[in-house]
Amino acid sequence: MSAHVIALLALVLVFVIATFSSVHMGVLALVAAFAIGTTVAGESTDDIFGGFPGDLFVVLVGVTFLFAIATSNGTVDWLVHAATRAVRGRIALIPWVMFLITAALTAVGAVVPAAVGVIAPIGMGFAVRYRIRPVLMGLLIINGASAGGFSPVSVFGSITNGVVSRNDLPGSPTLLFAGSFLFNVLLSVVVFLLFGGRQLIGRRAHDIAVPALTDKSPSAAAPEPERGPGPGPGSGPVPVPGPGGTPGPAPAGIAARPGGAPAGRTSTLTAPAGTLPDGTPDGAPAADPVPVVRLDGIRVLTLLGLLSLVVGALFFKLDVGLMALTVTAVLAFASPASAKGAVDRCAWSTVLLVCGVVTFVGLMERMGTIDWLGSSVASIQAPLLGALLICLIGAFVSAFASTTGILGALIPLAVPFLLSGEIGVVGLITALAISSSVVDSSPLSTSGALVTASSPEEERPRVFRNLMIWGLSMAVIAPVTTWMLLIAPGWL
Repeated sequence: MSAHVIALLALVLVFVIATFSSVHMGVLALVAAFAIGTTVAGESTDDIFGGFPGDLFVVLVGVTFLFAIATSNGTVDWLVHAATRAVRGRIALIPWVMFLITAALTAVGAVVPAAVGVIAPIGMGFAVRYRIRPVLMGLLIINGASAGGFSPVSVFGSITNGVVSRNDLPGSPTLLFAGSFLFNVLLSVVVFLLFGGRQLIGRRAHDIAVPALTDKSPSAAAPEPERGPGPGPGSGPVPVPGPGGTPGPAPAGIAARPGGAPAGRTSTLTAPAGTLPDGTPDGAPAADPVPVVRLDGIRVLTLLGLLSLVVGALFFKLDVGLMALTVTAVLAFASPASAKGAVDRCAWSTVLLVCGVVTFVGLMERMGTIDWLGSSVASIQAPLLGALLICLIGAFVSAFASTTGILGALIPLAVPFLLSGEIGVVGLITALAISSSVVDSSPLSTSGALVTASSPEEERPRVFRNLMIWGLSMAVIAPVTTWMLLIAPGWL
């Protein structure tokens, strides 16, 4: 049995054991890297540790640490209020605003993980406040990053178009960008419909009464629980005291105080019979009683820190993780109270899981297992079948590894098909680009890991599971769909 087959079997075994037992997947992946690396690949422990993704570790820790402080000092709460006013309180538009902002950032040159790392924690603040399902918010942010990621000036776009140009292949940067953007928009519509978006239509911010996040952890208010499409908590106005002041049930995730007032509300329920505390007739939508969070010194400093994070990543290509830790250190020095306990809210379990799997996949890359897979596909005499297999390999490997690296490695492997003239260049390149990028929703990819880490603590296991199912399904659906639309017809 070859070393490549052994490595692939070990990867499958890691997922099987982690799925059917309580052993942490990250630990299993590190053990597999140690076992395969020392016995099969002949690497030293230094070589194995050299594959540990230190940059990804710093990004995950830095971003979650920073936004834990930003949540504690009320900055995230202020951003939530400001953006809600911008969309006139239409909750259904909030995930799409996050989609467009992330797409704009990556389209003008931001690295995809950097854009997701900045936007995901803010988006999750909205999800907590307005009971938007975290997986819906997270997937639209990730899809937005992929949608803008193939513009001619973006990182993915520059890499893909550069590889095409160096191999003297005819390409179309405009069609690549347009195809990727349109696919991600349509995919996001499906996500919106599947993960509770229909229940958001018609809802306004003042229909949702929730406690402010100020001086609380990201899990201070529970988002709408993950569930299938259909009516559920948050699908209509929040129950309010009925006639005579009789308290109704408290909204999901909000503990009731004596007298029926939800915890975190700022007014006592002492309105006359038939009215709400603010004088609104009983049965009318209740105005959000949460006081508007106003800017103070530490919040202004936090906003400047977040702005510097965006500018540094976008225009100066600075490392997001190191920048986030720098801003965090400044904020902790300026306001020690807001930094208290923030380290405990870093997503350590997610960090271990992602870094462990990436370490093992890095070992497989050094062993040449990924190249071996691509070469095996290139030897197939049926070009259409080979093109489909290349897209499938790109999708599956990118779900666990660097999309940038996959694009640079697999496009040259497709050159023999493209030079034969039997496969359209633009069609295959676009299909491979889409297939390799939409699987970034996998929680074992950087973008998916950032979304998981930014989710409320009590929701992380559910978000991880949903993103894993969605990401792996995309590893099959995206290649097959793009193959049927872009490659098989031969029109590109």
